[in-house]
Amino acid sequence: MHTIFSGARPLLMKWALLAFAILCHISIVGAQELSKLTLPVQESTKQTITQLLTVQTEAWNAGNLEKFMETYWKSEKLTFSSGGSTTRGWQATLDRYKKSYSTREKMGVLHFDELEVTIIESQTALVLGNWHLRFADGTKADGNFSLVVTKIENAWKIIHDHSSVVKDLKSTEPQ
Repeated sequence: MHTIFSGARPLLMKWALLAFAILCHISIVGAQELSKLTLPVQESTKQTITQLLTVQTEAWNAGNLEKFMETYWKSEKLTFSSGGSTTRGWQATLDRYKKSYSTREKMGVLHFDELEVTIIESQTALVLGNWHLRFADGTKADGNFSLVVTKIENAWKIIHDHSSVVKDLKSTEPQ
């Protein structure tokens, strides 16, 4: 059976393929344009998170642990892991800091470097870096950290901190 549309089938297929190709092109170009828009947003987020760590070091170096802790999520769900144990909760973390760094001299001068901020999704990032403490008597402590930072109520907050001390290789070698 031959209909009037039989001869139009190849023409319809060509138009369908052309429409499909155009849609694919629009999708690719749209994704590229969206990517161009998200790169500045990601850079801005990375700068904001880096600034959060600047606030931390300034507060620490001023001897203000409460201000230092403002960068952390004020929740019982906050976790801080160091020295083989995990502290849970904002207040417990502040208390741990106060116990370990009970005087301005014990706090030393804090510096972060080798910061690496990775945006996991629009509201969450992973931060890797090194920390350095220098004390008035010339001693020092160094380590590394990983932070999970999340945007909560329009502000970036640390929700998990894992800090480790880098051991002096000479002190761990057998005598």
